[in-house]
Amino acid sequence: MINTAHAFLTTGFVDWLEKRQLPCFYKSVFGLECPGCGIQRAIIALLQGDLSGSFKLYPALLPLIAMFVFLIAHIFYQFKNGAKILTLLFVFNVTVIAIAYLCKFIV
Repeated sequence: MINTAHAFLTTGFVDWLEKRQLPCFYKSVFGLECPGCGIQRAIIALLQGDLSGSFKLYPALLPLIAMFVFLIAHIFYQFKNGAKILTLLFVFNVTVIAIAYLCKFIV
């Protein structure tokens, strides 16, 4: 039973996600990728265990996940400097997203 559930999560769920990716509205209207383009494919690559592929598709995914995990932990445990850390993580994520977005046009 456990192997069946694991197989579904590793193959069935990922296949299901791959078939239901949303098209980028910004790209379809303006013809340019938006700052979020690639995040769906990066999540799928991460679920498949392809860490480097996920990073290449959307470099901000792992820092975003870390920020949201810390946010949830801060909501429950009220860390002393949690708000300051979240602010720094937010600024870091915005910076990574902006740099990755600019690199799409340069490279």
